[in-house]
Amino acid sequence: MTADTSATPYVAPGAEYAATASEAYQAALRVIESVEPRVAAATRKELADQRDSLKLIASENYASPAVLLTMGTWMSDKYAEGTVGHRFYAACQNVDTVEALAAEHARELFGAPYAYAQPHSGIDANLVAFWAILATRIEAPELAELGAKNVNDLSEADWEKLRAKLGNQRLLGMSLDTGGHLTHGFRPNISGKMFHQRSYGTDPETGLIDYDVVAAAAREFKPLILVAGYSAYPRRVNFAKMREIADEVGATLMVDMAHFAGLVAGKVFTGDEDPVPHAHVTTTTTHKSLRGPRGGLVLATEEYAPAVDKGCPMVLGGPLSHVMAAKAVALAEARQPEFQGYAQRVADNAKSLAEGFLKRDARLVTGGTDNHIVLLDVTSFGLTGRQAESALLDAGVVTNRNSIPNDPNGAWYSSGIRFGTPALTTRGFGAADFDRVAELVVDVLSNTQPAAGPSGPSKAKYLLAEGTADRVHAASAELLNANPLYPGLTL
Repeated sequence: MTADTSATPYVAPGAEYAATASEAYQAALRVIESVEPRVAAATRKELADQRDSLKLIASENYASPAVLLTMGTWMSDKYAEGTVGHRFYAACQNVDTVEALAAEHARELFGAPYAYAQPHSGIDANLVAFWAILATRIEAPELAELGAKNVNDLSEADWEKLRAKLGNQRLLGMSLDTGGHLTHGFRPNISGKMFHQRSYGTDPETGLIDYDVVAAAAREFKPLILVAGYSAYPRRVNFAKMREIADEVGATLMVDMAHFAGLVAGKVFTGDEDPVPHAHVTTTTTHKSLRGPRGGLVLATEEYAPAVDKGCPMVLGGPLSHVMAAKAVALAEARQPEFQGYAQRVADNAKSLAEGFLKRDARLVTGGTDNHIVLLDVTSFGLTGRQAESALLDAGVVTNRNSIPNDPNGAWYSSGIRFGTPALTTRGFGAADFDRVAELVVDVLSNTQPAAGPSGPSKAKYLLAEGTADRVHAASAELLNANPLYPGLTL
């Protein structure tokens, strides 16, 4: 299989860049090796493993050498609790610079009035958002009514009353088994414990969001927060409709775009499908389809900005200054024209992958995709998600098992495999490559069968037909060699 020449890997701008990056990594690894050689060895091995596998996890990508190198600096050594220009520690002027740059790039990239670059992860970003909404909608009006400047001015009785209000608000989010995230109100998660929660799902026949059903649930439940967004829903969302629903019941619309932020940044999602103009608060990670460091962002309207700005120390500990610096670099990369081409290829490649599955009679949740996610129902192969994930890994195909609607196997074993195209698109894979990937996946699953455990039928044990793993590894190697990861980078 030859490389798709229209899909130039974004992480390899040129030979000089690769040579400079090689020198930097070689020197860094020698320094690490002098202290703990096992860490250096594991780091080298991780690059080798990633180069030699088909990475199809929807929440993973490959950051550029510039982004990765930014994280390995003395910015890591600085405490900087507080916000730009208002820190609880001295000598934070350089942290102020990188945090302000990250926020500036985020505002410009997404067209947001306000951006907060401190969250350490997507869950942290969602916690900041939840508490900012509670502070704006519940705490601030209560303080104003009592004539208090802050909670320290309240009597014990008034404080207990406020605490009861803060802890008894309602949240309506997408259910986990229909594509939502743990932080959208899943009861074992902190979001499900913070709020009186209820979930909306998808149409049992089509697997699609039914906005009339969501609206009816909102009217009946009257949530303070309506959460939109997903982690395993292979379709686009009409955020204008979600805002209409939120406005009708007086809810704050919060959108978690952690998975598809790159498609928003790359202008694949525009108009009603772009959450930022419609949401009061938007959260995201900075890795996944954005191709940055592991971390989070919160975007907000002016109304919610003051409360979001207090994320540290309200929810967060000391900001990770080196990661904020890397966010600034990644967001600067995403503002380049090339990123829009990359984002469009991510979506196009997902369609090619879905079509490759469908023409080989595999069953997809919703029957296809129009974002970066393809969700495969593996019950048609007689497997659980756990068995399918493990068999694919044996053949060098890295995926993750995932629940499907009304999953009979629960979240741990599951009945689905979630595929994503951002990482291999970064390597340069094109439409024909993804069709071949679909063929290889079906080959593995068709040659896998459940196996019994010591005490009977098992949802984890499996048998992969002899020769399948070697055959698929060899075929994968052709694709991977034609689309090398970090070409020119040597360790």
